[in-house]
Amino acid sequence: MNAADILLLVVLFLLVCGIVATGAYWLGDRSRMRARIAQGASVAAAATGLPGGAAAPEPGVSGVDAHGDSALQRLATPAARLAGAGDAQSISRLQAHFLQAGLRARAAPMYFLALKTVLALGLPLLAWVALSVGGWRMEGARVPLMLVVAAAAGLYLPSLALRWRVARRQRALFEAFPDAIDLMIVCVEAGLSLDTAIQRAGQEMALRSPALAEELALVGTELRIGATRDRALRNLATRTGVPEVGAFVAALLQADRFGTAIADSMRVHAEDLRLRRQYRAEEAAARIPTQLLFPLVLTILPALFVVLVGPAAIGLARQVLPMMGGSGG
Repeated sequence: MNAADILLLVVLFLLVCGIVATGAYWLGDRSRMRARIAQGASVAAAATGLPGGAAAPEPGVSGVDAHGDSALQRLATPAARLAGAGDAQSISRLQAHFLQAGLRARAAPMYFLALKTVLALGLPLLAWVALSVGGWRMEGARVPLMLVVAAAAGLYLPSLALRWRVARRQRALFEAFPDAIDLMIVCVEAGLSLDTAIQRAGQEMALRSPALAEELALVGTELRIGATRDRALRNLATRTGVPEVGAFVAALLQADRFGTAIADSMRVHAEDLRLRRQYRAEEAAARIPTQLLFPLVLTILPALFVVLVGPAAIGLARQVLPMMGGSGG
């Protein structure tokens, strides 16, 4: 094993460790969020004098993040600074994207920027080592071009993955939100308050849409610890980033402010959301023929052409080629 092979193994090991550590942190973010919700509920119980309430944590200490992630944060901070972590506006915007993706850890943007830095520097190095070990001869500007492409891929792939996760979660929230509104309407008409109806709908939506149940549980937690309904609902619209949820929040606040029937307002909004969901489904169905055009042209039509024209071409070749050979002789 020469020096190039050893360097390749080291680079692969570092990249795999970085990717595994980042993935483990992101996958564990859901359990951290649930622990914070339970902690907020216990703090609310302690504040209201209910049994089972735990003592309030010290300000600035977030339980899991205060101890388990400190070493990882120290390692990720220098790499995050290389990706522009000093810009507060970009960090705030990135934090909003992470909230919409369901990742609520405060250090998530820093880990994200650190991952982009590691990939942007590691993938070109890995590509260069692979070219050196593989013995590929690339002359001229091909090697710098490949290194630039690898760096660009490492820089933009995390952003694309984050956008894909945000879009997938927002679609799931949009599709399940009319059903949650129907549950709220049933609860309100049964005599429950709006705050209790939101909490109950979040419990019932756990099987239908865990993401929406998570968001409604956070709304209930904010209401229990003393946040106003206005603030809790606006936070829901900000965390989801779904325009329909924002419109629903605005309708609820307007109904609450002017004293109109909340159940009637929610019923009208639920019907509107259901129609929008139907229109989106019809739009997606209308795009199917266009999306099937390229697979048909590239895969099915060539095979059909071979099956239909192949025997005729073979028969024609058997008749024409001997005649051409005879005429040539």
